[in-house]
Amino acid sequence: MNYIDLDGTLVETTTGQDKVLSFLYTNIIGRILLKLLVDKRVSVLSGRLLDSPVSTLLIQPFIKKNGICMKDYENRQYQSFNDFFTRKVQSEKRPVCHDPSILISPCDCKACVYPISRKTTFSVKNTEYTLRSLLRSPSLAERFENGYAYILRLAVDDYHRYVYAASGRKSKTYHIDGTFHTVNPIANDCLPIYKENTREYTVIHSPVFGDLIQMEVGALMVGRISNTDPAFEAVRGKEKGYFEYGGSTIILLTGRGAVPRVDLLQNTQNGYETRILQGQELGQAAPTA
Repeated sequence: MNYIDLDGTLVETTTGQDKVLSFLYTNIIGRILLKLLVDKRVSVLSGRLLDSPVSTLLIQPFIKKNGICMKDYENRQYQSFNDFFTRKVQSEKRPVCHDPSILISPCDCKACVYPISRKTTFSVKNTEYTLRSLLRSPSLAERFENGYAYILRLAVDDYHRYVYAASGRKSKTYHIDGTFHTVNPIANDCLPIYKENTREYTVIHSPVFGDLIQMEVGALMVGRISNTDPAFEAVRGKEKGYFEYGGSTIILLTGRGAVPRVDLLQNTQNGYETRILQGQELGQAAPTA
């Protein structure tokens, strides 16, 4: 998967996760194994294992393999692998842009952005789908025509807590059940992954950007999306929740009240993701007439 790094450098890389997923989705034996892995009972069992004290044995090898700088995170003992995976970063390591007209990234991610229209679909690494199939709500999808969809992909070595991208009054949380499939791009050649994944979303009524949707999408071996903030008001930069183990995705949908940063839009058009950290700029409020 190729992406543009924080300093603007093109990074061409194939991870161990990519190789495993390529085997699962393109090899006959791999697909047989995949049918077992996406069974919800397997996901629940895996979650229990990763919650257990014995799973702490996985932490140090994971840190070493993925080159994670633990100096950025809270200095404490972890009780399980999931406890480690949902670790909190030191707040000064993820500063939030103070300008309220800036739409911030809710997470560490590799990002793409796509324009939304009535007739066209938008693509996530060669998988095309409509907002109607994503939201399962034609009326809600219609409200975001002529806006943008930000696809924010978290790899397993990313920080897996996420914040609100904007402030405003928020709706209840909508939950859509699904079969667990990976959000890694290699899967998209074989399965319509976003139609299969468990997801949760809320509508935020922002006085700065207009209505926007923030959606969390679960992935292979992820049994829980934990939205932990019960407040009726979203506060930009405040923690909204976290994912447990696995690569996951957050999707932001904006209407005409926000426009994406130019390099993010250009990189997406050129076929590249863009590396962005939590709190950094995704876009800004649209200029008023």
